[in-house]
Amino acid sequence: MRLPDIIILSLAVGFLIIGIHQAMTLGFGSAYWALMLTMILFFVFQFRKRK
Repeated sequence: MRLPDIIILSLAVGFLIIGIHQAMTLGFGSAYWALMLTMILFFVFQFRKRK
């Protein structure tokens, strides 16, 4: 794995943790942005991995 892939995957995991925390404390509406960023970063990671 190259450094950009590791950074993208680390950001995805970080935003997932933030999203889960906000969903448990403030509700799903407040966590939506973090969970969507997680999905986008995960798709970017998968796209880069397949290339």
